[in-house]
Amino acid sequence: MHHFIFFCILISISFTDGTRLIMVNNCKESVWPGILGNAGHPSLKDGGFHLGSGEEVVLQVPKCWSGRIWGRQGCFFDEHTGKGSCQTGDCAGLLQCRGIGGVPPATLVEMTLGTSNSPLHFYDVSLVDGFNLPLSMKPSGGGVIGCGVAACEGNLNVYCPSALVVHHYGKVVGCKSACLATRSDRYCCTGDYADPTNCKPTVFARLFKTICPQAYSYAYDDSAGLKTCNASQYVLTFCPPH
Repeated sequence: MHHFIFFCILISISFTDGTRLIMVNNCKESVWPGILGNAGHPSLKDGGFHLGSGEEVVLQVPKCWSGRIWGRQGCFFDEHTGKGSCQTGDCAGLLQCRGIGGVPPATLVEMTLGTSNSPLHFYDVSLVDGFNLPLSMKPSGGGVIGCGVAACEGNLNVYCPSALVVHHYGKVVGCKSACLATRSDRYCCTGDYADPTNCKPTVFARLFKTICPQAYSYAYDDSAGLKTCNASQYVLTFCPPH
């Protein structure tokens, strides 16, 4: 009987339309995930929620969903209005971001879970907008052969150059990207630098890559940053063990 029940559960998971995303908070403090769907895609769970230390939540992601997820830290919200603020990753002071992106610096997971032309899933962890907390995304279950782990498991805040540091009452809570700090074409890969031939990794991007080799360190870091898979579910972990 137990085997039959387990088989039925497997069948129900296998035929569910879309992908399961298991979000885990391995940090010592609460995290408030922010979720932003790309154009034409919904922002899951109205774009944000609270995830206590040690907790996890399972999201059913629609087929072909595309968007980004990040962690907000040090948040305080009014339980009646849902308004407040976060030390990092804030989305206009709202618990549920509802289509609003997070204020950088923030570590991002970006994903496109299939398209109308391809069943393949693409995902990465990006430091292009800077860093606020360690984050990883890895496949779980079937269809994971040859798939990679997208991650920034190290704490970049510890090694952040002084010119890029973001403080909150004396505590380092984030590390800006060189693009965010300077707004220059050279660091942002824009203008005359808007192609991989002219835009090379800077000393700051190399530092980010040294600490987090499985993440995008700058705009054209495709070779190591972008992962491809076709798994039935993924685990997204804030503060993954390393």
